[in-house]
Amino acid sequence: MTRIHPTAIVAKTAELHPTVEVGPYAVIGPHVKIDEGTRIGAHAVVEGHTTIGKNVVLFHHCSVGVIPQDLKYRGQPTRLEIGDGTVVREFASVHIGTEEGGGLTKIGRKCLLMTYTHVAHDVTLGDGVILSSGAMLAGHVQVEDHAIFGGLSGVHQFVRVGKHAFISGGSMIGMDVPPFCTVSGHRAQLAGLNTVGLIRHGFTEEQIRNIKRAYRILFRMKLGLREAIVRVRAEIPDDPNVEHLLRFVEGSQRGVTRR
Repeated sequence: MTRIHPTAIVAKTAELHPTVEVGPYAVIGPHVKIDEGTRIGAHAVVEGHTTIGKNVVLFHHCSVGVIPQDLKYRGQPTRLEIGDGTVVREFASVHIGTEEGGGLTKIGRKCLLMTYTHVAHDVTLGDGVILSSGAMLAGHVQVEDHAIFGGLSGVHQFVRVGKHAFISGGSMIGMDVPPFCTVSGHRAQLAGLNTVGLIRHGFTEEQIRNIKRAYRILFRMKLGLREAIVRVRAEIPDDPNVEHLLRFVEGSQRGVTRR
């Protein structure tokens, strides 16, 4: 049977796999679904229309699936999804979506949300994303796979962060962060490529060399952005990573973080 501490409060209509563990004084709401192998720590709160995958760990005192900090929210049955293997540490908070924002907050597989982090309404996190302690994501932020946020960093609403990007600790992000790049500063600026992260994730020397070349053309030469994109495509054809970088930049609505 599901291992539920006798002091925990679990709604009768909540759906918990028999292998789920629920710690002392935890609270599980009536619309929550939790898959096998997941552990809910002491005093954790899981509410809303929340679906949690396999082998997720919610540490004590975290708050998951609660209503958004959005004054337009009027109790609509919006949702939160958390992917397999994700870990949410102490005092982190994750909110459900809003109707205006698409109705879904989504966290991918094997993410790590450290202590006192915040994921607001309608945020999307890809797989393997890491939020270091105190990192805060405002509503509607979109984060691609394997991006890393340093401690006490903050991200403005509607910003996009590309895959394998690295946000230095204490940085304030107001514009889109391109894939593979590092940004830093109170009003963040580009600070090079996340080469260490690319190596750790198995990128080849040729792949990294092409990304570096594209980075120099896009962000270090005194070219207009459209002109730079055309030049990159001409000089580095048929590289999927470079093409992903270019499409990300082309799709920016808020503008791209640069120097």
